[in-house]
Amino acid sequence: MTQDQGAETDQKSRPRNGSKRVTDERPWWDTFPWWSAIIAAILLWMAWQIATSEDYELAWDRISPGLRLTVTATLQAFAIALVVGLAAGMGQLSRNVVARNISRTYVEFIRGIPILPLIFTVALIVVPETTEMLNSRLNAWFGWEFKLSFQMRATVTLALIYGAYMAEIFRGGIQSIPPGQSEAGRSLGLTRRQTMNSVILPQAMRAIIPPLGNDFIAILKDTSLLSVLGVLEITQRGRQFSASTFKFREGYFVVSFIYLILTLSLSLLLGLLEKRMTRDRQGER
Repeated sequence: MTQDQGAETDQKSRPRNGSKRVTDERPWWDTFPWWSAIIAAILLWMAWQIATSEDYELAWDRISPGLRLTVTATLQAFAIALVVGLAAGMGQLSRNVVARNISRTYVEFIRGIPILPLIFTVALIVVPETTEMLNSRLNAWFGWEFKLSFQMRATVTLALIYGAYMAEIFRGGIQSIPPGQSEAGRSLGLTRRQTMNSVILPQAMRAIIPPLGNDFIAILKDTSLLSVLGVLEITQRGRQFSASTFKFREGYFVVSFIYLILTLSLSLLLGLLEKRMTRDRQGER
């Protein structure tokens, strides 16, 4: 290539005066989270309706007391499900053939049936019969009985259901850790249990916590299914209010508003937690 041809090629490759430079930057309106602005506007409109309308305010006064029971049932179910899920998840990875097959049977049985039939089966059949069997032994040995309220029975039901899903989260998180980490712990003289508690589980928590947060939100929403058992949480109070006053729009409007506030707040906190846990992957200090 001659010198004149090289100069001509270089001149063609340069942008002409007044031409726009090619860039990867996107305009602000393309990256702005319009969805959050839309949801915020809807929530403000719903709050304004409740604050200014007598019918909506009446629905709020009747339904909002169920908020305490909903939050309590969510926390209790999540705590029990964590214990059950961890035990079942570890059981699936156990070398004991009995523990491994019992854990797998529990997980597959629960995950193979829809939640609503499971709620009826566990709350009305499994839990009462198990309690009766335990009480027969406790009464014979110690002379006292174990009583479980209907509300707690429903909470335990929800915990047993979600314990199966959490078991898969724990199993997947543990198996995501490279085998070399376990070998390194054993080479340091740690037992299998010490290696799991001190080496594997702390590293697996990064992969486990985000989906556990999603399950916490799912449990919060699925407490509405406990209304079929007559538990006076938000949904059941909304049904009672709507049936007694025939104000179905106001009743379920308030129920939707409360669940939106709860789930969106938890989703925001979960997003902040995930961002904090992945800070090192983004090169932040």
